[in-house]
Amino acid sequence: MDDVDKVFGALANANRRQLLDRLRARNGQTLGELCSGLEMTRQAVTQHLAVLEAANLVATVWRGREKLHDLNPVPIHAVADRWISKFERTRLDALDDLKRGLEQGVEK
Repeated sequence: MDDVDKVFGALANANRRQLLDRLRARNGQTLGELCSGLEMTRQAVTQHLAVLEAANLVATVWRGREKLHDLNPVPIHAVADRWISKFERTRLDALDDLKRGLEQGVEK
């Protein structure tokens, strides 16, 4: 499996995307901090982090006895550059705005 396949595979899971969102909000979290408030077991979070690390989406560093997790946006940028940049950014933004507007209209 090549690197792009690993990134797509990792991003295909909603729980892993949730972990990446948490790291995007605040890098340098321990496993305990990442588990806090999630409806997943510690073991499940550990397994998801292993997939994210294998896809190079999460980098870790040890600080004393704590293992800190950081988001690595480089693989996501590479995917976006390869698959999305070919499209005109203005049109994609307009479609995204339209989608959000329609979704908000449905929710009311």
